[in-house]
Amino acid sequence: MKKITTALISVFHKDGLDELLAKLNAEGVKFLSTGGTQAFIESLGYPCQKVEDVTTYPSILGGRVKTLHPKIFGGILGRRELEEDQQQMAQYEIPEIDLVIVDLYPFEQTVASGASEADIIEKIDIGGISLIRAGAKNFRDVVIIPSKEQYKPLLDILNAQGAATTLEQRRQFATAAFGVSSHYDTAIHGWFKK
Repeated sequence: MKKITTALISVFHKDGLDELLAKLNAEGVKFLSTGGTQAFIESLGYPCQKVEDVTTYPSILGGRVKTLHPKIFGGILGRRELEEDQQQMAQYEIPEIDLVIVDLYPFEQTVASGASEADIIEKIDIGGISLIRAGAKNFRDVVIIPSKEQYKPLLDILNAQGAATTLEQRRQFATAAFGVSSHYDTAIHGWFKK
């Protein structure tokens, strides 16, 4: 069992997130977020640390670069059982991130809406897909929630056993995560081929 103490939350769609946030907050989980998601979390009355306060970099390039930073990805990818990783995390002041919740930019819906090429390209998620892959890769230590479809399964676990997950539960979320990333990239590939 691994305890969840810090959650990085970066979602496009906020619907359905409030119940999950309420439970995580009640379990004492700390929140870390950016932009609209951070504002949403704070609007519900929960404290939320800005990613920028961890990285010391603002959101740049029109929001294209927010979470892409060694302090964020180090916090997700750091192996808790490896002394060397732990020493480097301490040396570079990298916080452990145990839960990553992502809901990607709606690429397929944007294409279906008849949007311009420029608008479609801006809906190719970079940070979110990278967070999903990092969280899934390090499933031994991290819970990855790759879409809003996975909010309920996580909430069920939290209600049943508190803010802790088994290795098998984390592996199941990782499996779903690679399914989400594969589908997303396939959709982008299909659009480029046309």
